[in-house]
Parts: sequence; C-alpha cells; structure tokens
Amino acid sequence: MSNSVKDQERAVLGMLPKKERRALGKAAAAKRAAQRRRKQRMTRVARIAVPFALVLLLVAGIWYLVGRNDSTNTTTPSASGEPSASATGFELPANADPQLNTRPVVGAGTGTLTELKKTMLITGTGPAVANGQKITVNYVGVGYATGAQFDASWNKNTPFTFTLGQGDVIEGWDQGLVGVTVGSRVQLDIPQALAYPGGGGPEGDLRFVVDILKAE
Repeated sequence: MSNSVKDQERAVLGMLPKKERRALGKAAAAKRAAQRRRKQRMTRVARIAVPFALVLLLVAGIWYLVGRNDSTNTTTPSASGEPSASATGFELPANADPQLNTRPVVGAGTGTLTELKKTMLITGTGPAVANGQKITVNYVGVGYATGAQFDASWNKNTPFTFTLGQGDVIEGWDQGLVGVTVGSRVQLDIPQALAYPGGGGPEGDLRFVVDILKAE
C-alpha cells in the first residue's frame, strides 16, 4: 500500500468519532492477531508434518528394498512354476561329504539332450529316497545349452522341501531323484518334455545339480 493511500486512510479515520476509531482499531488488531495465529498454526503443522513425511518415505524405501531382495529367487522346480517355501538354513545329514556345504559350479551341457540323464557327483551313505517321501534338497538350475543360471536354493540359503512322486515338482525331478541316497549330489539333465513343456518356467532343456539333505 502506498504512503498516499495510507495518509488518506489516516485522514478519514481522523474524521471519525473517537468511539468508532477505537472500534476500528480493535477490529484491525483482532484481524492481525488472527493472522498471526494462523501463521503460527501453519508453522507448527509444518514442523510436525515434514519429519513425519520423511519417516514415511524412509519406511517405504526400506520396504521396497526388502521386497526386491525377497523376490530375487522367483522360480523353483515346482510343477506349476510357482515358488515353494521351506525353513531357512540347513543341516547336513550324518556322515555327509563336506562338499555339500559348498555351492556347486554348474556349467552348460554338450550335445543334444533326448532323454533324462542322471549323473552321480557325490554318493551319499543315507537311505535311498522313494516316492511319497518328503524330500529336502539344495539345488542349482541352469539352461542346458547356455549354462545360464535361472534359479538356486543357495541364493537364500534356503533348502527346498517337496513330496517326491506326487507332481509337486517337474517330472524330471520326480523320475530322476527316485533311488538317490540321502547325502548325495546328483546332476540331472532334463529334456524340455520333462521340465516345463507347457510354459510356467524356463524354456528348453535344463540342468540341475541337486543335493539330497533329508528324506522323511
């Protein structure tokens, strides 16, 4: 507001009776006080809201990162291609080869794979597993032709538990693991027809290295 306008307002106020000038002064003071209170309330709200918003952003960021880590291992050898849960961590069976504590290095296969091929890498001293038993295993899965890993229980140090011979896993597992002894490490070369012929998992022929940790 310019000085001339203010001067004009003062002149007008000076012409009013004293009582009315006092009333106008009180109204103006009340208006200024209300404006100060509103400003103070906004300041208090900002002081509370800003840290709260920062905390929410931090929590959301942590939740997002945890979610990403939990979804790193998204494929299991289940028949449906859906992940399966089991207890975290594992113990080796009695008298097991200490190599079962070490993640195997799995490479690509050679030649054309026309049928299921089972190769014993370590032969365990436990009982042979049979259909209907609940089996706990560690495994690494790669593409047979490329050697590119698509899944591994070792990624989370979490063995995979399923019932053998009940269609819980791909057919190549149901067929290839029968008779393998607990404490063994076996390589399964599985043609696509016994893996994921209808989709729901990696395409093509597959190679798994499977450690048999327990059978119940």
